[in-house]
Amino acid sequence: MNKKYNIKRYIVSLLSVCIFLLSLSGCGSASGNADAGNKGRLQIVTTIFPEYEWVEEILGDKKDGAEVTLLLDNGVDLHSYQPTAEDIMKIATCDMFIYVGGESDEWVEDALKEVTNKDIQVINLLEILGDKVKEEEVKEGMEAEEEEEEGEEEPEYDEHVWLSLKNAVVLVSEIEGRLEAADPDNAQVYSDNAKAYIEKLNALDKEYADTVAASSVKTLLFGDRFPFRYLTDDYGLDYYAAFVGCSAETEASFETIVFLANKVDELKLSSIMTIEGTDHRIAETIKDNTVTKAQNILSLDSMQSTTSKDVAAGVTYLSIMEKNLEILKEALK
Repeated sequence: MNKKYNIKRYIVSLLSVCIFLLSLSGCGSASGNADAGNKGRLQIVTTIFPEYEWVEEILGDKKDGAEVTLLLDNGVDLHSYQPTAEDIMKIATCDMFIYVGGESDEWVEDALKEVTNKDIQVINLLEILGDKVKEEEVKEGMEAEEEEEEGEEEPEYDEHVWLSLKNAVVLVSEIEGRLEAADPDNAQVYSDNAKAYIEKLNALDKEYADTVAASSVKTLLFGDRFPFRYLTDDYGLDYYAAFVGCSAETEASFETIVFLANKVDELKLSSIMTIEGTDHRIAETIKDNTVTKAQNILSLDSMQSTTSKDVAAGVTYLSIMEKNLEILKEALK
């Protein structure tokens, strides 16, 4: 197991002890008052934006009957997140907790030991998807991290399952069913909302499929991390990239740059891809090492830094996936 995940679990263990001591000292009364103020409202805790968005869509007009928390709300992505004592307390007392379930979430095991609600609904996205979950893949030309070089015994799974619209349909259905179990009085509302939302997901999925089918280009090349394997696999696209999706690396070797630049030339690609929030230096260096040096630098949004401020400004899961489709159309020209 990677050191950083052991550190996360150690931090969670310390936070759990602190929470226990606070409850013994009577500080837990503040939480009790908060619970009284939220009496009758579902307490739902989500780790990442897509989960948060899916819950909000299913709740629809019943949003006032629930308090939905987005834990990763400060621009820190899944791989770097460390829970606070307040986060652990929210999980311990909530009615529903939704998390991805990959290596980045190994802290959750300890956090769930603090749960006081025996009826809590816990949703692990990777568990729900089962054999649809893919192992991380180190492709030709890609920088391998130490773990791959040393040959880890346990497989590492690609955590970015939300970037597949097909996966989203499965996960929305699961969340809707769990909401019905937690709040049966509003079961029909949740069912109707989920059905309408899934129709939108399926319609956008078809747009993606039609776009790829109509394009002669079938390969994306990322001068960056690559969290889009679920998306590319859904539509039969090939890819090359500097790093795997969960990589913490920021510098690419000369060999990687040259390999990717040669691939751009060989495949006559008009675009080099990046993900949101990066400085594009690697992509620009790849471009500078191609024959034409005329490629576009395009960014796809993996939703790893979307916050509640973005939500307030009108950003949705569908709006990001729609924008990604427009970028994809340009990249596949």
